[in-house]
Amino acid sequence: MPLSDDPVNPRRNFLKTGAVLGTALLASPVLLGSCGEKHAETDAGLASNSGHISPPSLAPSLPRRTLGRGNASFEVSTLGFGCMGMSYHRGPAPDRKIMRQLLQKVAESGVTLFDTAEVYGPFLNEELVGEALAPFKNTVAITTKFGFDIQAGKDQGTNSRPENIRKVAEASLKRLRVDAIELFYQHRPDPKVPIEDVAGTVKDLIKEGKVKRFGLSEADAGTIRKAHAVQPVTALQSEYSLMWREPETAVFPTLQELGIGFVPYAPVGRGYLTGMLHADTKFYPGTDNRLGLPRFTPEALKANYPFVQALLDFGQPRGLTPAQLSLAWLLARPEGVVPIPGTTKEAHFHENLAALAANIAPGEWTQLEAALAASPLQGSRYPPEQENQTGQK
Repeated sequence: MPLSDDPVNPRRNFLKTGAVLGTALLASPVLLGSCGEKHAETDAGLASNSGHISPPSLAPSLPRRTLGRGNASFEVSTLGFGCMGMSYHRGPAPDRKIMRQLLQKVAESGVTLFDTAEVYGPFLNEELVGEALAPFKNTVAITTKFGFDIQAGKDQGTNSRPENIRKVAEASLKRLRVDAIELFYQHRPDPKVPIEDVAGTVKDLIKEGKVKRFGLSEADAGTIRKAHAVQPVTALQSEYSLMWREPETAVFPTLQELGIGFVPYAPVGRGYLTGMLHADTKFYPGTDNRLGLPRFTPEALKANYPFVQALLDFGQPRGLTPAQLSLAWLLARPEGVVPIPGTTKEAHFHENLAALAANIAPGEWTQLEAALAASPLQGSRYPPEQENQTGQK
């Protein structure tokens, strides 16, 4: 039976009351405290949709984690927010006003980490995020990325030449409406430019006060070491989820040794781990990149159903949707990762936020992983040409 037709699909049932549960979660500091993270107070309070600054005592507090260490450290909410899908790669772009309001509600809920990139759109996502979060300038952190050659609104491949990094930084500052970029990632390795030159350029931007911290995305261990030797790397951002665990062997030991944080993108498998996709799901040509990903063909979606069903079977008696279970698994990792799930729906955001309160014993995670291992996945995460752009092969 297709997941979307399942009358007892836990995610569908959850969405009927998702906003209520999310509000209840935020109202309960005891519940949030069960996550074992400290609660940081904001200095200036949070803004409402109208731009009004609320008193600090009324601002909700979410658990916090620290990415990186020393001068490169970065304290953020334990769960961040990925903004890409609001204007890029996830089908026709939703109404801009509605997305602006959703971003503001996410900030009002206590999330402090928002992730975007110049290539998302291109430029449209940074413009949206900058406009929506302008009233929260002193209470949230926006991270963005450089590293692509954008000509006439089209991505023409990688470009991390120093002059392009500087050009991107200046343009991103204006679009994001900030005085400094909180964390500036190299979006993809550029084989044409030594990573030492990339790190040196960002180091100079940090000295100039235009950037605060340096990050890498989808880089291998060797690249991370070379970059870190020039400018301390605060965080590596790479795909990581129950569906893609390659970073555990490829880069985690290096990150732990060097004290670098980890920010998983696609933490629910680009929607795969929500339990709502099936062989007949429509992906829009030209606006949804999942249409070209091997794991999202009708054949792969059908073949991988047992994997998702294992999540449904494990989560339902525990009152957790597959998405919540997937996020809770990440949050329970000993590496202290900070996932950045994204959504265009408020109910889905509250659903994700409630994963902070999940209480699963280590032995239960072992049970889940064993169940998932019995259903090996079919289809790679990227086609070969895209996979070759990453260091996570």
